[in-house]
Amino acid sequence: MSQGEAVQQGVRIEDTRKNQKNQKDGKPRKDGKPRKVSPLWTFGLLRSELHTTFRRWRTLALLAVLAAVPILVGIAVKIETGDDGSMGGGGPQGGGPAFISQITNNGLFLVFTALAATLPFFLPMAIGVIAGDAIAGEANAGTLRYLLVAPAGRTRLLLTKYATTMAFCLVATLVVAVSALTVGALLFPLGELTTISGTRISFAEGLGRALLISLVVAASLMGVAALGLFVSTLTNSGIAAMATTVGLVITVQILDQIPQLHAIQPYFFSHYWLSFADLMREPVYWDDLVKNLGIQALYAAVFGSAAWARFTAKDITA
Repeated sequence: MSQGEAVQQGVRIEDTRKNQKNQKDGKPRKDGKPRKVSPLWTFGLLRSELHTTFRRWRTLALLAVLAAVPILVGIAVKIETGDDGSMGGGGPQGGGPAFISQITNNGLFLVFTALAATLPFFLPMAIGVIAGDAIAGEANAGTLRYLLVAPAGRTRLLLTKYATTMAFCLVATLVVAVSALTVGALLFPLGELTTISGTRISFAEGLGRALLISLVVAASLMGVAALGLFVSTLTNSGIAAMATTVGLVITVQILDQIPQLHAIQPYFFSHYWLSFADLMREPVYWDDLVKNLGIQALYAAVFGSAAWARFTAKDITA
């Protein structure tokens, strides 16, 4: 742990001790019954977690890597097209992302291409790092006991950690989208765009669909976030939890490419990830999108419940 993170952890410990001393809601009443935890304490805990997570150098480095992917893709497409404005090897025949052949015609397609390029690996890897370190990192740093001393409780702390991870999912997805939109506007023309179905929509509607796609991509990571949080409750080593989560994500995606496993592949959390492309059809195809969100909700419920069962019964020694 770096010196800066150590200072932040020290501040969090001191704040927790002060909260324990001053928080009246955490003290028992005269009749012996415990007081309810104030909603303000919950908001303060979430704000503290968000502040701590997004100030870490590791988090900033992950966001920087994600922002660099659209830049590299945009420059590569610009160099590849050259002066003739045509893209060789793009589109379905070339085996690349479905939108890559359209980037030279409209820079907004770089947003869709960047999300399609980062969703299989870069985004899940970043989420795995944040989720895997959520509980195990606190235990490894010796701050988990102090967080639990406060009147938040284990369930509230676990929900706060998951909410923080989902906030990172949204921020990471928007970083990719904004970076891609900026690069696309600088390197390529903008204007009306053609959907996958061949219909024309306005640039404003295209921006709206880009925002909706970003939200869907962020929601598609709910399962990975819950899986990482569960793994994080199994160990006191943040590095082990992060590595295990990322390894499981990679393993599931490898299994999703094996034809012999086609019967169970629709139940993998990564199977419908790229279904967000259906939002660029006219009319929109909702079937795979609904299946994707349903699978993510199922994984979030299962692994979230497993994380709660493990964490509430875990003997906290660090």
